[in-house]
Amino acid sequence: MKFLQSITLMAVFSISRLYAQTKNNLELREPSNPPINMEVLIGSRGVMYQLIVNKKFKSIPKLGFFSVTNGTGAWTKESPADIMTQAHITYSLSKRLNVTAGMQYYPNYGFRPVTSLMYTYSKPDLLFILNPKIDIASDFASENMVMVEYKPKINDKFNFYSRIQALYGFVPHSGAHNRSYLMLRTGIIYKEFTLGLATNFDRYGPSKQEENNFGLFISTLLF
Repeated sequence: MKFLQSITLMAVFSISRLYAQTKNNLELREPSNPPINMEVLIGSRGVMYQLIVNKKFKSIPKLGFFSVTNGTGAWTKESPADIMTQAHITYSLSKRLNVTAGMQYYPNYGFRPVTSLMYTYSKPDLLFILNPKIDIASDFASENMVMVEYKPKINDKFNFYSRIQALYGFVPHSGAHNRSYLMLRTGIIYKEFTLGLATNFDRYGPSKQEENNFGLFISTLLF
């Protein structure tokens, strides 16, 4: 009887180890899918909305989908409304480097094919993204975006939050400026919510028309 009990216990132990190892191997193969990031800014110029989606295909983890949508509704008619949306298929060249191909939409330019590189460095309290992009239409343009987030821990419930996000777009053939911005954020993180102060410095067209926005922002992560 003791011999049978020993054999049974060994079998149960072996099956449990095999199950745990298989589960771990499957988890290691699962693609990394960051949450959707949604942000709203209410400021002096108007209301600004941003949605960022960065997901991987579960069955093809090297392939993914990346999308950014920005929209600003101004309080006054003199200040122009602004909208931009882009959608890309991404392919992982390495852990931190992706190549992308897709489309981008601006009201003044319509839909345009684009391709880019995206470098990402991520730690629990730091995120760095570099995204040089080329518009491959006949009158092609270039955009270069960089973003740095720093979110150190304050205590068990709260983290400090800061972000610098900048973009510069121009036409390489003529060197003319077409779109640029500088976004600054500082605030407090509680669970999946972030609240704080926001500043947007926007420039439009070859004349670099200034449209700035100062106010409060709230963002949330959607899992």
